[in-house]
Amino acid sequence: MNTGLSVTGKVGEILVVCEQGIWDSPLQEVLDSGLTKWILPYLPDVATFQLTHKTPNHFTQGVKRYRNTLFINIDPNYKGEKGSIVKRKDVWARDQFVVDITGKDFNQVLETCKYGLDEVHEEFDEFEWKRLINQFSRNKNQRIRDKITENFGIDMVLPSNAKIVTERTNFFRIEFPPASRPLEFVGTNTQDAGEIFSGLLIYQYDYKDSLQFDFKQLLQDRDTMLKFNVPYEVEGMYMGTQYSEFVYPEGNQITTAYGKLKGYEMRGMFLFTGLPKHATGGAFWAFHFINRKTKKLVCVSGYVDAPPTTSWTHPIREIEAILRSVEIK
Repeated sequence: MNTGLSVTGKVGEILVVCEQGIWDSPLQEVLDSGLTKWILPYLPDVATFQLTHKTPNHFTQGVKRYRNTLFINIDPNYKGEKGSIVKRKDVWARDQFVVDITGKDFNQVLETCKYGLDEVHEEFDEFEWKRLINQFSRNKNQRIRDKITENFGIDMVLPSNAKIVTERTNFFRIEFPPASRPLEFVGTNTQDAGEIFSGLLIYQYDYKDSLQFDFKQLLQDRDTMLKFNVPYEVEGMYMGTQYSEFVYPEGNQITTAYGKLKGYEMRGMFLFTGLPKHATGGAFWAFHFINRKTKKLVCVSGYVDAPPTTSWTHPIREIEAILRSVEIK
């Protein structure tokens, strides 16, 4: 029964509920490969989800409000020729997403997971960023959103206490409050708090023709805009794009939430360039689209600057949700 309370668990985490014998079987590898996709081309690696496990007994005795929950059930009385995948929403908490996979025996469950987890992953993935949109939409930051609308003719959700730090006719930089996540030190059992810095860059320029959406042209225009608008604290340095073959930017067509806006997204790594010995940087995720009302090509680009020893999943997924919320006003 939905308690009306908020979900628990981490952003980017799926709780798998099944008997210990099932979890310790080859099924765990199938679950891992099907549900923990890499968000490319980030380094260190950023997974869409991390899996955690509880037995049914432990689950019923504890908190049931995990944001993403997957039940794996073997039921000898199940009569279907194929295993079933059932999706449920708002079961024990608001904005909770639950999936039940059921089969008559282990082999049927295994086959169901092998052929059905890609779709299950897509459902969990979409529900994750839509949940974050819903969460951010409750924040009271209308003043900054009004400024964005006035300048760019667009709107989007934002985290609470976001602030504009650079405001120009065709360029805004918005900072989000620094977040502290546990820093894990490899080879030790100690943790420390690592600060994560993130924010948005919004820029626009005249739209002339579709050639401006050529991948290399978008990168060139990005580098030009950032060179003049995002200087580093060290004189002579500015934000640029990393073009190493291991983290070379990737892109694809997307549609924002509820089919409101089509455009081209791009993911990659940035660095502050100009003086190599001082170089530092992080990840970016950008969304490019045409504002037909203003005849501008607009880019909303989120960035995350965090220690490599802490997880980037949460801030990256927050950026994704913000980009998916963009709409023309």
